[in-house]
Amino acid sequence: MAESSAQPSAPPLATVADIMRPPVTAVDQNDHVGAAAYLMKRADATALIVTQAQTSQPIGIITEADISHAVADGKNPNDVRIYEVMTANPTVVKTTTSIRDAAKVMTSKRFRHLPVIGDAGLVGIVDITDVCRMLLETDVSGLPAAETGHSEEEAPSNPKNGD
Repeated sequence: MAESSAQPSAPPLATVADIMRPPVTAVDQNDHVGAAAYLMKRADATALIVTQAQTSQPIGIITEADISHAVADGKNPNDVRIYEVMTANPTVVKTTTSIRDAAKVMTSKRFRHLPVIGDAGLVGIVDITDVCRMLLETDVSGLPAAETGHSEEEAPSNPKNGD
């Protein structure tokens, strides 16, 4: 009987499709910031996608930080429109984007949220917490933490951080 020389295949790389959440709701750029804050609170969300009415394509994103900055500047959320405080033309990722690549975009551009685009348009959103959680669960090699010899509680020490 001949021996099989097949090597075990590496697990497929995780993509943003594996961790994305459906967009809680889309808001119109002419809605009040107060309405966006209300929707975020009710949906336990930290960001909302602003879509173009005819195409449902993302044209902006409004986050808790945008709202808190407006309030800190003395603006009344019921008088300010979303388009005045949103980030226009947000960077988006595809469903096939790897978690690592999403993390690179988020850290290099200092984003906490990324809209996810599929063939039909907007399909979800990923946030930095979900990306970090997945990266912590998976070693750089793609192996779960249990297979690397490090537990989640026992990370290798980093002398630069004073560990």
